[in-house]
Amino acid sequence: MSQTLWLLLETLASLLASACVLRAYMNWAGLGARNPIGQFVIAVTDWLVRPLRSVLPATRSIDWASLLGALLLSVLLAVFYVMIFGRGRTPAFGAVVLLAVFWLIKWTLWLITALLLLGAVLSWVNPHAPIAPTVDALTRPFLGPIRRVLPLIGGIDLSPLVVLLIIQLLLTLLHSTMPAFIALAA
Repeated sequence: MSQTLWLLLETLASLLASACVLRAYMNWAGLGARNPIGQFVIAVTDWLVRPLRSVLPATRSIDWASLLGALLLSVLLAVFYVMIFGRGRTPAFGAVVLLAVFWLIKWTLWLITALLLLGAVLSWVNPHAPIAPTVDALTRPFLGPIRRVLPLIGGIDLSPLVVLLIIQLLLTLLHSTMPAFIALAA
């Protein structure tokens, strides 16, 4: 029963926190709500971000309320994790925050991976889809530096593959440190 509850909680929290991170990233990239992705992200996260905006107003470049919402969701999930699997121990606050930041970094890397895969699929299947310009604008900062170094090979852009490899390396490094976070929190 606890594994099922954990799966449900982790899935919901990771999706909501990733949507909050995407909202902050779209704000940083200058992409408003005039695109389908922006409309969806705002609809999903507005219940959490709007009350936080009264405490932390958005600046021109950083949407602090969205980032705080993502952090709060990951901290709440870390507390639930310790409550479910910690065998009745009281969680150490610092360890819970470290675990929450770890999860937030992991979810952000998975969000970038999803955007890259979506961009690659759209470029092959329907490059003129309504969300294609938004996905391109969101992936350009990650692909641009690789594209400057790695030329097209046979007319194929391999920069998404290189970025995906780098992300997988970062995720592997994160997962190698995860047992230490869990031992601290649980």
